[in-house]
Amino acid sequence: MLEQKERTYEKTVLIGVINSRQNEQKVTEYLDELEFLTQTAGGEVLKRFVQRVEKPNAKTYIGSGKMEGVQEFVKEHEIGSVIFDDELSPAQQNTIEKLLKCKILDRTGLILDIFAQRAQTSYARTQVELAQYEYLLPRLTGLWTHLERQRGGIGMRGPGETEIETDRRIVRDRIALLKKKLLKIDRQMGVQRGNRGALVRVALVGYTNVGKSTLMNVVSKSQVFAENKLFATLDTTVRKVVLGNLPFLLSDTVGFIRKLPTQLVESFKSTLDEVREADLLLHVVDISHPNFEEHIASVNKILEEIGCMDKRSITVFNKIDQYHPEPLDEDDLITEREARHFTLEEWQKTWFSRLGNRALFISATEKENLEVFRKRVYKEVRDIHITRFPYNNFLYPENLDEYGSEELS
Repeated sequence: MLEQKERTYEKTVLIGVINSRQNEQKVTEYLDELEFLTQTAGGEVLKRFVQRVEKPNAKTYIGSGKMEGVQEFVKEHEIGSVIFDDELSPAQQNTIEKLLKCKILDRTGLILDIFAQRAQTSYARTQVELAQYEYLLPRLTGLWTHLERQRGGIGMRGPGETEIETDRRIVRDRIALLKKKLLKIDRQMGVQRGNRGALVRVALVGYTNVGKSTLMNVVSKSQVFAENKLFATLDTTVRKVVLGNLPFLLSDTVGFIRKLPTQLVESFKSTLDEVREADLLLHVVDISHPNFEEHIASVNKILEEIGCMDKRSITVFNKIDQYHPEPLDEDDLITEREARHFTLEEWQKTWFSRLGNRALFISATEKENLEVFRKRVYKEVRDIHITRFPYNNFLYPENLDEYGSEELS
């Protein structure tokens, strides 16, 4: 029997900057998320470099002194990739690559790499490929270093530029081809959505890794791929769910993230049609995450971009079994009581109270409060259905209890 090879992780370094837009605490949060992204992509983070700069260096993003420190560390530890938390310009990426002599990625490039790994269907792969080419197009110059005119003289003029222009034309043609392919698939998927009839459509939305797929599996009793990694789900999955005798369609969509690359928002807008066409949104939030409020804001921003902020929605606070408020050190008189010290009951008295009955608190893995969740979703779906088909009013009781309790398995 052949021995299974151990997975090798690529050595990486992370780089972030502190400025007026992001303080030290914020940068730490972003780099924590960037490290999780790096691990998801198959990297091992050996060190983080952070510099306080008001304005990024036009050539190297960080200052020359800090860059020398990065150079020494990269050479000493044989680092494979250096990853920047913010998007680099093509010129910066090219210059830094020459200095450090290793792969240079920014957050956008890293997310695109993860998406490329995770894409399973032809549709997802086409969307990711389109995003990759659009990201690559302005960066082609740096890929043709072997054709650069480093010396003058006879025979050393022209080929580099000609090769770059040829390659740009190939990439532009490929982008046009992929867009046509996506339009064709979009039309096919539009027909499929139209063939689903008049069933009420419910879509799960939220930040990446908040438990949408797990909740989908529990509610629909299906086996959608779920894993404790970022962007475990790229393809939209639709399942028919029946509560009582009321059927509806439940969709699991791609997770969102802060600083989501523009290329991905554009290329995945077709996937987000499931969100656009939904009658009800279930905004799933990982309440155990220390920055869940920022996650909510990020998701709302993208929902606004695709014109879905005014849709009927319920905020589902998931992973209540993992929520543990930080204890307040009573001996430390300087420490002020902050949100991280709130209990779940105290949270519900803050801005949560404004959500009223538009908020639910559950644990999908431990199946806590799922009966309350089922009843609430049933009521919302019934209201939408009865508004659409008033003559079906007698078919569906107002309360799910009238069907008798049915535990989720």
